[in-house]
Amino acid sequence: MAQKMVVVCNGDEAKNIMPTLIFASSGLALDYEVHIFFCPAATKWTLKDELEKLGTPKGMPNPVNLFNDILELGGRVVLCELALENKGVTPADLRDPRIIIEKAPPFLMAAEGAEMTYSF
Repeated sequence: MAQKMVVVCNGDEAKNIMPTLIFASSGLALDYEVHIFFCPAATKWTLKDELEKLGTPKGMPNPVNLFNDILELGGRVVLCELALENKGVTPADLRDPRIIIEKAPPFLMAAEGAEMTYSF
């Protein structure tokens, strides 16, 4: 069984999303079971066209490619259900239909036993 890794994104700035994506994609490259949780404050990174506005920060990988790679490699990407009302978004606003919308308790149950936890 693969080691579990949890990455929590709790902000809407590049300093929040870039390490989230880099750590998550790196974990997947090392065959970890990766669980990413986007708190309401980080909702924008799960929406259509928001990562594209960031562009590719100097000396960094492309965030759109990283996000897509995470989904393709089987990363579990969750947006906190509280974001729907709090940020006024709907599932149709999400950049990818593979993004899961759920509350924190089910996320924590799925991520139970994680050996590594990171928060940005």
